[in-house]
Order: sequence, then structure tokens, then C-alpha cells
Amino acid sequence: MIRCWRLDDGRQTLVLGSDRGRLAEVVYWGPRLPDEEDLTTLYEAYTLDVTGGMLDANPELSICPEATRSFPGQPGLIIRHGDGTPFLPKFCLERSDVADNVLILTYMDQDRVLTYRARFAIDPDTHMIEASAELDALEPMHLHWLSAPVFPAPQLADEMIDFAGRWCGEFQMNRTPWSPGIRYRENRTGRTGHEHFPGLIVPVRGASNASGHAYAFHYGWSGGHRMVAEELPDGRRQIQFGHAARVEGEAQKHFATGKVYAVFSDDGLNGCAVAFQRHLRDRIVTFPRPDAPRPVHYNCWEAVYFDHNLDELKDIAERAAKLGAERFVLDDGWFGNRDDDTQALSDWEVDPRKYPQGLTPLIDHVKSLGMTFGIWFEPEMINQNSDIFRAHPDWALGGEDQIMGRQQMALNMALPAVQSFLFARMSDILSRHDIEYIKWDHNRVLPMPDAAQTRGSYTLLDRLRREFPDVEIESCASGGGRIDFGIMERTQRVWLSDSNDAVERLRIQHNSSIFLPMAVTGSHVGPRTCHTSGRTLDIRFRAWVAAQRHMGFEMDPRELTDDEKHVLTEVTGWWKQNRDWMYGADILRLDSADPAVFAEQHLEEGGGQFAVFAGKAATSDQIAPRPLRLTRLSPDAKYRVELVNRADASHLSRGQNALKTGPFVVSGAYLMYHGLTLPWSFPERMWVIKGDLA
Repeated sequence: MIRCWRLDDGRQTLVLGSDRGRLAEVVYWGPRLPDEEDLTTLYEAYTLDVTGGMLDANPELSICPEATRSFPGQPGLIIRHGDGTPFLPKFCLERSDVADNVLILTYMDQDRVLTYRARFAIDPDTHMIEASAELDALEPMHLHWLSAPVFPAPQLADEMIDFAGRWCGEFQMNRTPWSPGIRYRENRTGRTGHEHFPGLIVPVRGASNASGHAYAFHYGWSGGHRMVAEELPDGRRQIQFGHAARVEGEAQKHFATGKVYAVFSDDGLNGCAVAFQRHLRDRIVTFPRPDAPRPVHYNCWEAVYFDHNLDELKDIAERAAKLGAERFVLDDGWFGNRDDDTQALSDWEVDPRKYPQGLTPLIDHVKSLGMTFGIWFEPEMINQNSDIFRAHPDWALGGEDQIMGRQQMALNMALPAVQSFLFARMSDILSRHDIEYIKWDHNRVLPMPDAAQTRGSYTLLDRLRREFPDVEIESCASGGGRIDFGIMERTQRVWLSDSNDAVERLRIQHNSSIFLPMAVTGSHVGPRTCHTSGRTLDIRFRAWVAAQRHMGFEMDPRELTDDEKHVLTEVTGWWKQNRDWMYGADILRLDSADPAVFAEQHLEEGGGQFAVFAGKAATSDQIAPRPLRLTRLSPDAKYRVELVNRADASHLSRGQNALKTGPFVVSGAYLMYHGLTLPWSFPERMWVIKGDLA
């Protein structure tokens, strides 16, 4: 007996089918089907033919492929009994539940030892599909691998795009051709990682940023993941995501995957990006003050590092406020005897040498300037040279002979005593001071992958959120080492990269926009000479790159010339004037004819206004700029277009370009089908264009 189920939104349809109670498989995923489509016919039409050299029927590419069904590819589950002997279940449908855009399928194995549940939910507004799986066992079992529900990949895709990176070089896009066999990526660092962001895009042949069909996936889990993109011998393709393999150290009776976020787009990569951006901002992140504007951020790290002096910090705060900062964040160095990164981690008490009257004098001064106050913690870490390690060496995760990372070890977050200690120390600081923001850091990988570590960190975060619901939290892990939708269920901002180099940031921000909206993506104006790259960049370029996201400063404002102060104040003022509509805007990647130009369009929800940021990261191959085509505008509408920073034009830009002499009014059709001709510029410069319905 064939049973089928479907989930729909205005863009896409997902159809699952099952024969004789076996595990369901996705038999259709793509543009929305007619409501009257016969799903049983679809299931039968989906079935592949067989010929010589094959089995008499093709094993199902199910939502959890079973080794016991002669499946030729990677199985969706590898599990053992408590004594270590392999367990090979064959699942049969127990029940299905469908309600309010949610489908839950429940199966039991032939011995009725394991219960498997797969949950699918589709959001009719963001177009996001959430899929997750869980197992319940009658006896403790050892889990090697459990995939979230498996999705097929399209046959007409020639390549897949996933993401690599490094410290200060996150979100590097890799393009890998499809071929028989698997693309296998596994992050075993115990955190999301700079190196293996858990995302995958499968563009259908001919897709670009702004057009064509594409499929995209993200795994919302912060403890390391495994991804399998496999082409079977018969040509079918499967996508698997789950926790990194072998991360459950103990036999257990319950296991659960994180959520796979999956989306189909008929509007190129931008359709995927808009779905991820809106779903994260509107469905996952919970802001303590959702109606308040995103504040301009100041972080003192690259101004003072560990050298905290109250009078100097007060002076820096005054200068930051004059530039337009609205939040002051005190970074590492305020606690214990923390004079460098070799000591005092986990000694979360205010250093009386640096702050003889505590933090209150600094906080009061910051507030008198009209700014709120934030503070840095790295709760999950410990230095051997610390009071807490000397008292509790058993709290450290891993062996005594492990390799250190930044002179520190990780605390064992699975221990209730560790969670209670951290909560007590952090809640003491938060309850005794007027603090509205935490920068939560995580500056080393774990000595071994451990899912219990991630669950323990989640527990601490959840408890602090309940106790201090008005405190906003930023996820930082040496910059972009812990960015995923799992951590974003508990935080409101990410520190995208420790690099404040605007050239590097231009690319990192551009690629990360496939998953992250402006509202949660921190971007700061760094020092004149970048501390991580040594590159010296003009203040105009640094300021406008920061203005693409949640803007802030992280330089020593005492280094600024009068001209730099003027420029930074003006750009910050522009950002404040536009931040409310940019908060809910879609970030659209533009297909630039010039590979040296990273261009994106922030389009207001409803389409009433937009801003285009066209950053030039390197010298162009051609002498004159080529037109830059915009996207998602109304062809028949007229738009008033203005170059915001026309005063930045070089003396070598000698032509009578309309943008330099504008504003002017043109149709959406012209902007999309021909595009804007930009003025000439040097490398490491940004053009900013503002458009409004005329």
C-alpha cells in the first residue's frame, strides 16, 4: 500500500511517499505542484527502471537509508547494542501526524527496540523547511551516526557549493563537481568552526545569484557536523547532515539530530539567501528589545587589549560617543589577574588592581554619555594558571597532556557542577551591574568532539537567558568559529570574523549573507592599520564596509585625524538614518561583471527603497567599470537614484558620469536589464547608491 504526504508554501512543494510501511522517501521537491496532483501517481512515476547488472528493484533512497535494504550508499543510521554488537534495524510505519504545515512520521524496527521519528515543518512566509530526527531505544545503545532526514539533490546540478575557511578568513566558497561517490565533510573540532561552516548550496545548471533554480541546506548545531553529498551508482543523489560521527561517549536511550534547514529557490542563490535571512531574523532569534533600533557598537579590544586603565577607558568612551557609538563593550582583561592570555580564565571576579571601586564607575560614566554597557566572557574555557583550575583540575575537559590552545583548556560543560559554578559567577556580575550585553567568546577547539559539551553550553545559555531576559548575547569564537542557527536560538549577534580588514570583510560579509541578515551580523571599523593583516586602509572604505551590517567601531579613537573623525561621524549618521528599514531588508548578492567588485543590494521589504554597496577589492582587469545590474525591482516603477558618497570620487574619475552629477530617475527595468554604470575608482574603495520609489 502506497501512502504519500505533501507540504506546500507559495513557492515549493515537498512530497514524501512510502510503500508497504517502509521509511518514506522524498519523491518530489521543487516548484509548487497543483493542489489536485495525484501523489500516488507521482510516487509510481518516480520509481527507477532496472536492467542487467542491477537488483530486481532499486532500494529506497529514504529519509534514513537502511543498510538492511541493500542500500548501496551511506546509511542514515549506524548504531550498536550496549555490548557493542551491531544493530541493523528495519523500520515500519507506526503512525503519521499532519497538522499546521508539520508532518511527523513515526516508525519502529522489526524487534520493536527502536522508535524513529522524523519531523518536517514548512514555513509559508519564509519558505524554510525544518527537518529533524530522533531515536528512542528500550535499552542503552551506542550511536555512531544518525542523519537528519535525508533530502535528494537535483540531477541537473553540475556542482555543489560548500564553505571552508580559517581564522580571519571565514566563509570561503568551494565549488565541487558532482561525480559518482561522495563529497564527505566532517568537522570534529567540537564547535561550528571556521573551517567547515555547516552549509551547502546545490545550484541547478545555469543558476546565478539572481536567477535560476537552487537548493540550499544548513545544519543548526554548534558542536561539529558531518555532511555527505553522494551520487549513487544509479545516479540518484542524497544529502545527509548530522552531528559529527561518534560524538556520543556513553550508551543512551535517546538521541536527536539538530535541525536541517532546507529551501528551494526559483530566484537563484538570492532566493535561498532571503529565506535563510528572514527565517533566522524572524523565527529563530529573539531580541530582548525587538522594537529598539540596533545600536552602534563600540568594542575596546583593539584599543587597549589587556591594558585596562579607568581614566583611559573613560576618555575612549567619550570619543566613541562623539563618533556616534551607543553601546560600549568592555572586552577581555577586566577580571582575575588577567594581564595576558595565559592566566585567570574562569576567575570571573572583577580585578581590584584595575578597578579598585569595581566596574560601577566605568559603567556610570558610559551611561552618562548616553551609551549602554556590555562585557566580555569566555565561560567555557579555563587557564591552568587560574584559581579555579588549582581548586578543580578535574573540571577541565581532556587529558593532562593535551595540546593547549591559546594557553587554555576547555571546561567540561557536561558537568552540572561546572554549569552551576559558571551561572553563579556570571549571574553575580550581571545582577550587580547595569549590563545589557555579553560578548560570549570561545577561543579554542575542543580536545575531542563531544556532543554533551555542546548540550551543556546550551543549558548554561538557556538558564542565563531565562534569568536575564533583557541581556543581549553575541556569539564569538575567535571571530566566526561558532555561527549556526543552533547557537542563534540563544544569541542575538555574531562576530563574523576577528579580521577588521575591510578587504577581507568585504568577501566574508558577501558570502555569509547567504545565511545571515544584517540585524545579527556585527561589523566594526577597525584601526587604520589592521592588526591581523597589516594592511593600511582609508577610513572611507573601512566605514562603508562596516555600514553594510550591524555597524560598530573597534579602533582606538585617539588615533583618528580630524578628517577621519568627520568621515566616520558622517557614515555613522547615514547608517543611523537608514538602519530601521535596513534591519528588515533582504541582502541580495548582485552578479558583477567585474570579479574585483563585490556588490550587494539591500532591498526594503515591500520594495520601496534600496541601497547598493559596490566594493572594489582589487584592481579591475578592464579600464572602465561595466554596468552593474540590480535585481527584484518593479520593472514599470520609477526610482530616484543617488550616489551617496559622490565626494569620494578620485581626480582620475574624469568623465561626466550621471551618478556623479545626479540624482536621476529611471525605471526598474533599466536598472535590472542594463544596470548602473558606476564611476571609476581605485581598489579598496566602496560606492554606495541609494534608491527610492520616485
